[in-house]
Amino acid sequence: MKGLLVDDDTLYLEALRRALTRRGIDCEIAADMATALDIAARTTPDFALVDLKLGEASGLSLIEPLRAIRADMRILLVTGYASIATAVEAIKRGADDYLPKPVSADTLQRILLDTEPAPGAPGPEREEEDTLESPTMIPLHRLEWEHIQQALTETGGNISATARLLGMHRRSLQRKLAKRPGPERRPPGDG
Repeated sequence: MKGLLVDDDTLYLEALRRALTRRGIDCEIAADMATALDIAARTTPDFALVDLKLGEASGLSLIEPLRAIRADMRILLVTGYASIATAVEAIKRGADDYLPKPVSADTLQRILLDTEPAPGAPGPEREEEDTLESPTMIPLHRLEWEHIQQALTETGGNISATARLLGMHRRSLQRKLAKRPGPERRPPGDG
């Protein structure tokens, strides 16, 4: 299996590539859109893992050109700041999956190798712990962040219009935007 990893965080890319290589998945890496498209045209990968934020660019705009290079390419969009609005937009544009960042090599391998069984056919045997995700509630600050991001999308990124839409003062919104939510913490004793 060949893959393309696209992210402007080169340390994350290198670590993920090494981990995937140990699992038998060859990957090329790209830190920007132009390099990603060049590599994809040259190697026609089976899948592409694309970060939503590529510097000032959006990984969303890579979905269509990657699909044009190889129609059956599996495109997985990842982001550290997931929002409902961007998830919907990614799926509308043709992404196959939308995942929170960081994605581990184990998780990525499981997603890539998981094939849908034929209708009526039994699925592969799995341990119970493989089929259940750890139940964690989404923290309130993360939900608020997603709501703000959706409002920003609806107003075309206009801070003043977003503040009016959300019924808050512009400076309060700017303070909230300056405080990006961190990764979710697992409950104690959850691994």
